[in-house]
Amino acid sequence: MKVVALYKWARDPEAANVRAGGVVDWGNAKMVAGDDDHAVLEVAKALAEGGELVGLTLGDGDAAWALARGVEVAYSVPDAPFLADNAATAAIMAAAVKHIGGADVVVVGDAEQHPGVPAALAGLLGWPALLGVTSATAEGERLTAVRRVGDTIQTVWVDAPAVLSVAATGEEAKPPGMMQMLQARKKPVTQVSLAELGVDPKEGVASRGTRLPDVTGAKMLEGSPAQVAADLVAALRSDGVL
Repeated sequence: MKVVALYKWARDPEAANVRAGGVVDWGNAKMVAGDDDHAVLEVAKALAEGGELVGLTLGDGDAAWALARGVEVAYSVPDAPFLADNAATAAIMAAAVKHIGGADVVVVGDAEQHPGVPAALAGLLGWPALLGVTSATAEGERLTAVRRVGDTIQTVWVDAPAVLSVAATGEEAKPPGMMQMLQARKKPVTQVSLAELGVDPKEGVASRGTRLPDVTGAKMLEGSPAQVAADLVAALRSDGVL
């Protein structure tokens, strides 16, 4: 089975600065490993056992991050920009997966900040998608995935090809050391441009601008339950809600 694992395809939202007037400034922020990326690789490695594991990153994402964690072949789309449009990001991913060719499964993080990407990616590939996956195994062309839905643990079967969106259940147990990272940086990475993929990121949703949200000061109510209830009613009446 050939598995493509996606990693380091978005920026850390904490690196964004909102300037006066609401303009978002990313400064020199780079693509970083998402909270789910280490779990993505664990699931991908389990599925690719005896097959082929391919890593795919976008923009200035460091391919060595995955090469040091067991990825055998690495691809990068270095000129892929960071996009707020989930569908446009997914379009770049889908084109790259098709360019790599022969994939049976694509594994990507759930990504709370970009929740539309996994589903859009599956739609563009024309494959089924499973979200919230915590582990998965393969037997022939059939994938068995375990996922959490609320307080329920589900076991779901789906035939390949498919997109699995992985949600990490904890921190990475044993990240690679400095020596492993240095060795990984010596490994080859195949770079593919947007032009080669035939993707124009400008075709996605264009942002016309941003603004700071209207901020209303919070009021803390203290005292006994009866006093708090009375103060709440008074405050609601003062604001014209009641």
